[in-house]
Amino acid sequence: MKTIQFKKLFAISGLALTAIVFSASAFAQQKNDPKFNKMMQDSFKAEGIAGLDRIEQDATQKFCSDPKFANSKQGEAMRDKIQKINMDGIKQPSDGKYIGDWKSGERIAQSGRGATWTDSADTVIGGGCYNCHQIDPKEISYGNIGPSLSGYGKLRGYSQDVIKYTWNRINNSKAYNACSNMPRFAHFKLLNEKQIQDVMALLLDPESPVNK
Repeated sequence: MKTIQFKKLFAISGLALTAIVFSASAFAQQKNDPKFNKMMQDSFKAEGIAGLDRIEQDATQKFCSDPKFANSKQGEAMRDKIQKINMDGIKQPSDGKYIGDWKSGERIAQSGRGATWTDSADTVIGGGCYNCHQIDPKEISYGNIGPSLSGYGKLRGYSQDVIKYTWNRINNSKAYNACSNMPRFAHFKLLNEKQIQDVMALLLDPESPVNK
């Protein structure tokens, strides 16, 4: 086996081992609570396209469900591992294009439909971005859980670093902040690649009203 192939195999094996150990550690630090588990089972039921698998937490969610541990000194090291695992899972655009159509991006940002038990499997999922952010300054209804994105590109510039950071953040915000409140849009397949490109355009196209 060539040296370079061995190095690649070693790196992949190391990443897989890290993920397994990390998952076990995250599970161990969140102790099993029978009363909590019963409450969850009694409170939710499978309906339409929404299955009970949605209440099963992955390692990242388990880590963030215990804020006392997540904010502890021991938790800091695991936080770094979480962010790396989430970052490693982000895929860059398959066609090499980060910027799509800002008009489509605005419709996606406005829409909160999709992925609920009342939706069908072919319902187009929206981003619901205005639930947490101010974006187009002309829109008067928006949330403030997240920062204002008005003037996003105009204020930050349009460098490749800014573009890639924005792409990564929309795909999986937990790559930068393990316990971010922002949905992992690509990780959970809430938005597809084309939709993310269009939301990118809303934020970074100089012609978007966001940057006027």
